[in-house]
Amino acid sequence: MKNILKVLFTIVLLVVTAASCRKSASQDTPELGYPAIKAAFGGNIDLNNLNNYSGQTKPTYIIKDNTGANPIVNAKATLGRVLFYDKSLSINNSLSCSSCHKQEFAFSDSALVSSGILGGKTTRHSMRLVNSRFAVEQKFFWDERAASLELQTSQPITDHSELGFSGQNGRPAFSNLLTKLQGISYYNELFKFAYNNEQVTELRIQECLAQFIRSIQSFDSKYDAGRALVANDNQNFPNFTAEENSGKNLFIIPPVFDANSIRIAGGVGCNGCHNAPEFDIDPNSRNNGIIGVANSTNRDLTVTRAPSLRDLTRVGGRVNSPMMHTGANRTLRAVINHYNTINLNQNQNPNLDARLAPNRIGQNLNLSETEINALIAFLQTLSGTNVYVDKKWSDPFL
Repeated sequence: MKNILKVLFTIVLLVVTAASCRKSASQDTPELGYPAIKAAFGGNIDLNNLNNYSGQTKPTYIIKDNTGANPIVNAKATLGRVLFYDKSLSINNSLSCSSCHKQEFAFSDSALVSSGILGGKTTRHSMRLVNSRFAVEQKFFWDERAASLELQTSQPITDHSELGFSGQNGRPAFSNLLTKLQGISYYNELFKFAYNNEQVTELRIQECLAQFIRSIQSFDSKYDAGRALVANDNQNFPNFTAEENSGKNLFIIPPVFDANSIRIAGGVGCNGCHNAPEFDIDPNSRNNGIIGVANSTNRDLTVTRAPSLRDLTRVGGRVNSPMMHTGANRTLRAVINHYNTINLNQNQNPNLDARLAPNRIGQNLNLSETEINALIAFLQTLSGTNVYVDKKWSDPFL
């Protein structure tokens, strides 16, 4: 009898112990799996429940895509989000990519030029990153010096005046950043999760940052609501006001000039360089008539890149950031006035886009106040709301 009781007691003890272990494991496994991520980000980064970066929907009329050989994967885009917001990517832990590309301004900067480390300044205005993926143009920076978004992402990190890992004048080099990140515990977990090992490389940093940036999209504007109701952009949008439709037509229809390059009919032809419905820049575009350099008397004739025209403003009309590479134009009216009259001096600007110089003598669009207001009204329809508040693009350190 004693033996039977002893056996029964042993069985009960084993069952209770096993149940306790199962309960403990169910409570602790996520934390034990990624304790550094939990400590650094709380619930902002959950590798067991990733944000949807790869499966986002887009309108059927959006067909341009420069993803290339780096398709978005949720794990890598998540790692890219952390890198984008991490001040560890600067030599003194004071700045990140997001310091110049702020979500509240459609991932641009409200300042004329952006501040770098130790008093450094960017030489051009910070470009909006919204819808970077949906463009024919694959080159990046205003002067197109980066052949791809991947190559662009690491250049601010190695810029002496921006994030500072230049390897110049006693500054650490990019290799030092790799060592630095390798010593941060949450990167050990993030790289292991995304790549099955903890190795931090420049190629992996570029790949993940580019995936996160390409995931930033905005297709919930008044324009998109109207475009979904018609067959093409040439039709009047049912949800637009008469003024907005008039502005759309002006934007799309090419102008007709007389022999003196004064517009006598048609629209203003913005669509020739900023093609709807993506409103991306034509890769063949050259200088737009602005040859200045921010805070300088120097000239810059190389600029040919431009971001999408989407989210130039917030809904309601507030401009997100100064426009053009110099940031010289702070209102949509100022931008339109610039294009209204282009004075061509071939000696000063041999790189001026030919579409801005009909008959090789510049252009006068001869816009009326009514037409200017209509263009402004249309450009404001390109603004969405989600891109400014969506948590998957927000700072995970907050």
